[in-house]
Amino acid sequence: MTTTTTDDDHVAGVPTAIPDDTGAAETAQRAKRHVTRVAFVAALGGLLYGYDTGVISGTLIEIGKEFSINSGVQELITASILVGAILGAFLTGPVSARIGRRRAILIIAGVFALGVLFAALSPSPLFLILSRLFLGLAVGGSTQTIPTYIAEIAPGPRRGSLVTVFNCAIGVGILAAALVGVTLNGAVSWRFMIGVAVVPAIVLLLGMLRLPESPRWFVAQDRIGPARRVLRWLRPDDRTAEDELDEIRELDDAEPHGGAGQWAQLRKPWVRPALIAGLIVAAFTQLTGLEMMIYYTPTILTTAGFPHVYSLWANVGVGVVYLVMTFVGSRMVDRIGRRRLTLVMLPGAAVSIGLFGALFAANGGKLSPVVTIVLILAFMFFQAGGIQVVGWLVGSEMYPLRIRAAATSLHAMVLWGADLLVTSTALSLTGWIGLGGTMLLYAALNIVAWILVFRRVPETKGKSLEQIEKSLRNGTFLPHRTRSEG
Repeated sequence: MTTTTTDDDHVAGVPTAIPDDTGAAETAQRAKRHVTRVAFVAALGGLLYGYDTGVISGTLIEIGKEFSINSGVQELITASILVGAILGAFLTGPVSARIGRRRAILIIAGVFALGVLFAALSPSPLFLILSRLFLGLAVGGSTQTIPTYIAEIAPGPRRGSLVTVFNCAIGVGILAAALVGVTLNGAVSWRFMIGVAVVPAIVLLLGMLRLPESPRWFVAQDRIGPARRVLRWLRPDDRTAEDELDEIRELDDAEPHGGAGQWAQLRKPWVRPALIAGLIVAAFTQLTGLEMMIYYTPTILTTAGFPHVYSLWANVGVGVVYLVMTFVGSRMVDRIGRRRLTLVMLPGAAVSIGLFGALFAANGGKLSPVVTIVLILAFMFFQAGGIQVVGWLVGSEMYPLRIRAAATSLHAMVLWGADLLVTSTALSLTGWIGLGGTMLLYAALNIVAWILVFRRVPETKGKSLEQIEKSLRNGTFLPHRTRSEG
């Protein structure tokens, strides 16, 4: 016995006939495998993001030698991908709203593939800068679309662990880039080190062809049949799928179709608490200093007395800690909660980086390399296992369906803008107030982040996307807020 569908209900990636005569346990396991496969394939975009942004640190010296360029041009080559990421985050929102999350990711995969090939074949520094700018469109687009796509596919109790597969993939990409930089530098051309990323880009493209569209996007387009098909494929039984579909439709009907565009709707008062909460997390995932450590650890360690070769290997250690703690955090986020995990880990990050700054300043700029690396890795431990885990997660789940594309675009733009700010000012700050003063500043920003998260970011653990949206509409979204106060 099978459940069939009409042509109007056909959905890419979902079979036209789904067996309904299997046992409940087998059906539930099958649905669980479907959801997991969707998350892991889509998360390849995170691996590409991590590798493409990180590989430049291991190739820049060889690029500089081949093109005979100064440090200013090298900075442009490094930063161009971040500028592209901001543009990509802005441009992908309207695209994913119009054509769907799945098709947007297919385009992103194509841009990833073309971008790394253009960069690897660059005949001049200007062409390389433009290629990395183009590649950045895919980096920013992936962070806008992929977490949202996974969140809209995932069941509420597993949403945190599934969305943070994207974070883990970023960690894999960063670590792979660090290993490539330290082991292949000088052994192969920098062009190969950059161009090899075309392989996972093609795998992402082919994998997405076999996955379905988000059921929530289908509902927003008034395509209820395809939405039902996808939910029945992803959920353990038809009753669960129908209940979720009814909840999605109820909230979709509550918001009039048409009227002001998504960007204009971001100004609505009832949306504002989610926007403030999400953008706080987006900004402070970068402003608290983690990306500065990833980009400049070799420079910091050389300043602290490490030989250059050990600094490169220490950078690999930073990548390992980032990946391990991102994985641990992703396993804990659905148990502990997003808000609680962030509040528990931020004080440790503040103490670690603050102690580094204080000791460095008190010792006149001379600090034991061993103490330095211990404090840096401790900082990475608390940062990567806390706020970094929830940065993209809260952006994928806090915003209402009707404005989700625009809101997630803004979320990604703020995050990448903060990343660009940190990247472009870290060395200047070090020159102005010293390495110790810079670390103390980042410690203070970790404290500010804790205060803002405590006051403005609610817990979303275990709630469906529709329950989160209902809390916004009835005024109980903020932490410590009751329905009567709303």
